[in-house]
Parts: sequence; structure tokens; C-alpha cells
Amino acid sequence: MLTMKRVLGVLILLCSLTGLTFADQPYMRAARANLLGARAQLQAARANKGGHRVKAIEHVNNAIGLINQGIAYDRRQNHVQSTLGSAFNLMTPADQPHMQAALDYLRQAKKNLELATADKGGYRVKAIDEVNAAIDETKKGIDAGQ
Repeated sequence: MLTMKRVLGVLILLCSLTGLTFADQPYMRAARANLLGARAQLQAARANKGGHRVKAIEHVNNAIGLINQGIAYDRRQNHVQSTLGSAFNLMTPADQPHMQAALDYLRQAKKNLELATADKGGYRVKAIDEVNAAIDETKKGIDAGQ
């Protein structure tokens, strides 16, 4: 019976460690998920945006790459994440549903990046810059498509 208790204890310990691994980088992972959603919406939007939709997609792709690098950097440096939380911007004009949805995802990604711990080897800040550029291009695309 003693060995069964040890096995059970080890199993519980492993499950706990697995849970910690999945909780790693919550804001950075959330920002990446937001960016993936934004990219999907930008790709689904019509191409009549004066080239701004394509530029926004490029910025989103750059931000996703930088987020991945920031997560990897943070893991190498053994940093720990802190609190959770975010807010949504849900305004959607009827004539631009995909572009507006992309803008909402981008804003949410920016909020998540801003909530993430600062030390990511500079990648988090660069990702925020790319997200800001994608937001600007998406807004210009909305204006061009009206």
C-alpha cells in the first residue's frame, strides 16, 4: 500500500506541474490567439481596402512571430507570469464586419500584450508596435472600403 501512495503522490505532482506548464505565459498566449483571430478576419475581408488589409496582415504576422520569440525568451530566462484579465471592444459597423472584428481582436491582443510582464527580451514591445501598426492599417482599410 505504501508504494501505491507514492505512485499516487508522484502522479499528483506530475499533474500539478503539467497545469503550471499550461498556465505559462497567459497574456502572451491570449495575445497570440487574438492575433490569429484578427488575421483570420482580415483574410476573410474583401480585398478592396487600398492595400491596407494586406499591410495589416503583414503586421499581424510580424507580431505573432515576435510574441513567439518573447515566449521562448521568457522560458529560457525562467520568468514567471502574474495576474489575469482583459476587456473587450465590441463595436461593429454593419458594412465592415470582418475588418471591425479584426480591429477588435487587434485591440484585445494589444491589451493582453500590455498586461504581460515586461521582460521578454524586447519582443513584447516590438509585438505591441506591430499590433499598433496593424490597428492603423486596419482602420485605414475600413475607411478605404466605405
